[in-house]
Amino acid sequence: MTILIVGLLLFLGTHSISIFNAAWRNKVVERIGVAAWQGIYSLLAIAGFVMIIYGYGVARLDSTVIYTPPAWMAHVSMLLLVFVFPLLLAAYLPGRIQRATKHPMLAATKIWAFAHLLANGALADVILFGAFLAWAVVDRISMKNRTPLPVPSIPATRFNDVIAIVLGLVIYVAFVLWLHAILIGVSPITR
Repeated sequence: MTILIVGLLLFLGTHSISIFNAAWRNKVVERIGVAAWQGIYSLLAIAGFVMIIYGYGVARLDSTVIYTPPAWMAHVSMLLLVFVFPLLLAAYLPGRIQRATKHPMLAATKIWAFAHLLANGALADVILFGAFLAWAVVDRISMKNRTPLPVPSIPATRFNDVIAIVLGLVIYVAFVLWLHAILIGVSPITR
C-alpha cells in the first residue's frame, strides 16, 4: 500500500503544482527553461505513474474490503465509462464537446474515478480512485481562479467531435473486451 500512496503523491503532486503554487512554477520555468521543467516534471510524473501501477497491483491482492457494492452497480459503472474516452480525446480535439465541458480531461478523470468507486470497494480501490476523484475536483475548482496552461491540440475542424466520439467509443469497446484484462489483469465483463 505504501508504494501506491507514494506513487499517488508523486503523480498527483506534480500535477498539482499549478493548482497550489502557479507563481512558483512560473519562476522555476523562467529560471531553468520550459524544456528542463517539462523533462523534470515528466520524469517525476512517470515515476509516480509506474509506482501507482505496481503499488495498486500489489495492494489489490491483499486489500481490506471497505464496502461491497451491489452487482448491478457494475452496469452503472460501465455505462458511465462510455463517456471517458470521447472526453479524453475531446481535450485534444477542439470542438463543441471541448467548449461545453470546458475541461474534458478533468471531466473524464472524474467520471472514470467515480465509476470505479461505484463498482469497487476494497481499500486499494478507494485510495486510488478516491485520490484521483478528489484531485480532479480540486483542479476543476482551481481553474476558476487561475489561467489554465494551454493544452496542445490539433486544429479545430467540424469533424473533431465526430472523431472524438467514434474513436473514443472504439477505444472503449477495445478496453472492455481486451485491453482492461491485458493491462489491468481484470476483465470488466467477466466479474
